[in-house]
Amino acid sequence: MFDIGFAELLLIAIIGLIILGPERLPHAIRTVTLWVGRIRRGFTAMKSEIEREIGADEIKRQLHNERIMDELKQAQRSLQENVEDVKHGLDNSIHPTLSEPSSSSVQPAATDSKAPPTIKPYTVSQSAPETGKNEVPAEKSAHQSDS
Repeated sequence: MFDIGFAELLLIAIIGLIILGPERLPHAIRTVTLWVGRIRRGFTAMKSEIEREIGADEIKRQLHNERIMDELKQAQRSLQENVEDVKHGLDNSIHPTLSEPSSSSVQPAATDSKAPPTIKPYTVSQSAPETGKNEVPAEKSAHQSDS
């Protein structure tokens, strides 16, 4: 705490002996050591209380962070489940399975030769429909016939 060596302590003791005298010096030394002990205990108690408060704050902060992380993980799981459900729903709507025929897209086979043809299910293609080079779009052919 203080950098007081033996020489300084000896000097203080000699000055105290001269000022207080041999009768009161032991009582004065005892009182000073009691006060020094009380001050040290006070500083130690204050230090330990501050460390406890800092530790409690860190624990509270850590628990709060863990709770937030648990909530985030739970939200992430829920979001992943929702994404998987949407993917599964989209896959089923785009690529219907053969075991689940739709009543609107499949008609029973007709015994009559004049029956309308069966309707094929609509499929979404990735590319645009190709037109032949020899084909003329309807708008151009109408304009060409006017000229």
